[in-house]
Amino acid sequence: MLSTSYVLLTIVGCGIVTLLSRTLPFVLLKNHSLPPLVVELLSFVPITIMTALWVTNLFTQHLGHLPSVNYENLFASIPTVITAAITKILLWIVLVGVVSLAILRAVM
Repeated sequence: MLSTSYVLLTIVGCGIVTLLSRTLPFVLLKNHSLPPLVVELLSFVPITIMTALWVTNLFTQHLGHLPSVNYENLFASIPTVITAAITKILLWIVLVGVVSLAILRAVM
């Protein structure tokens, strides 16, 4: 059984690492500017992360077989993608995704 101090130190350590990883880039780049190519490449990071999260939830892995489509998430993503294309507002996209998945789970 783990001791309370070990768990507490682990939580504090994770908090420090999280804080540093989020603030250190701003502190280091405060007086410097990145080259335009780097700025352009970094602009693709959010869409890449969202696509990776979406695709991993769209398919269900079966060891030794091809992945199968998670139709519940597929049908919920249709209005979400339409909302993303129309509004481009993250709050609306998340709300439509959560509500559409909730409606599908209530109906199915």
